[in-house]
Amino acid sequence: MKTYNHLFPQIYSFDSLYAAYRRARRGKRQHPGVLRFEQNLEGELIQLQNELIWGEYETGPYRMFHVYEPKTRLAASLPFRDRVVQHSLVAAIEPIWESRFIDHNYACRPGRGMHRGADQAQQWLREVYAQHGRVYVLKADVAKYFPSIDHAVMKALLRRRIACPRTLALSEGIIDTWRQGLPIGNLTSQTSANVYLHELDTFVKHDLRAPRYARYMDDFLIIHHSKPQLHAWRREVAEWLQTSLRLQLNRKTQVFPVSAKRGRALDFLGYRIWRTHRRVRKDSVKRMQRRLRSLEREYARGRIDHGDIQARLNSWIGHVRHADSHRIRRKLLNNTRFRRRTARPKEASNG
Repeated sequence: MKTYNHLFPQIYSFDSLYAAYRRARRGKRQHPGVLRFEQNLEGELIQLQNELIWGEYETGPYRMFHVYEPKTRLAASLPFRDRVVQHSLVAAIEPIWESRFIDHNYACRPGRGMHRGADQAQQWLREVYAQHGRVYVLKADVAKYFPSIDHAVMKALLRRRIACPRTLALSEGIIDTWRQGLPIGNLTSQTSANVYLHELDTFVKHDLRAPRYARYMDDFLIIHHSKPQLHAWRREVAEWLQTSLRLQLNRKTQVFPVSAKRGRALDFLGYRIWRTHRRVRKDSVKRMQRRLRSLEREYARGRIDHGDIQARLNSWIGHVRHADSHRIRRKLLNNTRFRRRTARPKEASNG
């Protein structure tokens, strides 16, 4: 198995840290932590470089908070300087695995993503139905994935490919800043989580030889014409995950038929998918309704302008346009009114 050495200079070089800074600031240009870092940009980057070279770098304190969409989860945020280091680290090590990932791993990868994954799943539904007149799906996800990632297993997977001691020390040091599992919010957590479940991808494709398998982070599926075969694969996957990665499948994991008449939709990557059509998930529509009400209030108070509104709408519209969503888009947007709140005139004084 090929291993990679001499990676650390790629991480601490000034050019790498500067490029990492530019990536880390995207979408956060006005954040106070970014502005403070930029006040002495060259000095901050040189300081990080020196700390890395001399082995003095330590990850800063986490700021804890909750995210509520699509479900309530505990997340963590590091100081901006630590995010710069993580961007530089990921840029050096991510290519090692990128060329080895299976084609149908759609998690946080260039040229892939939710839309392409949904397109592939729908194509498979059509293919299986055309060949067999029926189609079933094993739909699964890992229970409490990020908190369940085992540190010892994660470090062993890194060591299988990385032979650079200082790069390993930096990577493992970041892992050890979190008591159990990996924190949602770290850039390195996304990369590590993808590397971790790459082992599952390999097992399903090479050992089970399931032909129509796709994954997005801890959410994965197998499409097939045989319900008993999918149940057999479900049992094998559950046993292998527990033995090899110390993970468990979510209780919602199940096998079901996909049919507009007798079955149900495949709920995957933000869409409800049938072989004939695709719709936006209802909870996505409800979240957008709440977001529009919030944007109305913010605009009325003068806190945002039309440019801010358009930027926040574009990502959602780009997502739902990949489904049969014309009517719901028109309904939501036509029922939204952006008006500035007018100040009440002062009453004339009697004095």
